[in-house]
Amino acid sequence: MSQLNTKHLLGIKDLTAEEINLIFETADGFKDVLNRPIKKVPSLRDVTVANVFFENSTRTRLSFELAEKRLSADVINFSSSSSSVKKGETLLDTVNNILSMKVDMIVMRHSSPGAPHFLAKHIDANIINAGDGTHEHPTQALLDSFSIREKLGDVAGRKVVIVGDILHSRVALSNIFALQKLGAEVMVCGPATLLPKHISSLGVKVELDIRKALEWCDVANILRIQLERQKMRYFPSLREYSQHYGVNKQLLDTLNKEIVIMHPGPINRGVEITSDVADSDHSIILQQVENGVAVRMAVLYLLAGKKAG
Repeated sequence: MSQLNTKHLLGIKDLTAEEINLIFETADGFKDVLNRPIKKVPSLRDVTVANVFFENSTRTRLSFELAEKRLSADVINFSSSSSSVKKGETLLDTVNNILSMKVDMIVMRHSSPGAPHFLAKHIDANIINAGDGTHEHPTQALLDSFSIREKLGDVAGRKVVIVGDILHSRVALSNIFALQKLGAEVMVCGPATLLPKHISSLGVKVELDIRKALEWCDVANILRIQLERQKMRYFPSLREYSQHYGVNKQLLDTLNKEIVIMHPGPINRGVEITSDVADSDHSIILQQVENGVAVRMAVLYLLAGKKAG
């Protein structure tokens, strides 16, 4: 396989295992580029990419922007906080105004699930979903699986537990889809109040005891508590959450094996994970950040090729 069968990257759900592996193989090549003295290639020299963020973002936006610049694309950054959206402009009007500036690709984050899918039906540009509400965050899941593959050699057959606020997490859903397509076993772990009611219907194991979950897994992907999305209290206090579900060195030391620790960021240090775990040799959190640029370069490059074709 040499190209994706899709014009957009709206969710992992839409990708096949072959397409995910194509993205990974392409990212391998770009990772080599990022380690050279000259970290740029002319692959997207004539392509204009707009980063359209209706929600706050630091790591994802910077990662995409760096990926675009490493590919020599022209980049436009749009933030809703300083735009006509504040004056009541619709999503479609906003994007059409951006497209009238001859933009080829749109990287979009929006608080409403399905917003990128809506746009994909109405406009010609390639769309990459950089997170839509609590629905999906495909490039985060791709870089997470890519990082597991890099660390352990393969994703297939690995046991991965996703710990924490599964209910409000777009990262969790995309990760479940990606890991399963690549042949991993997936478990979710957290307070019952933070697990979606029908989560087991996705074919994942469910565990309420953090120690049992960590004893089972090869990899623990630890999510932050998304207080900004929680409209009610799902647990008594952050301190209590940390006592029951926080991953600390003391807990890891009681396991009879070493496991890989991941976190999509931003980290609430001392809540879901302690600093001595986040900064330990077990952790590949910084590798995830580094791999994010290579994986996003691969996605941009492959989608641009689809457009040209």
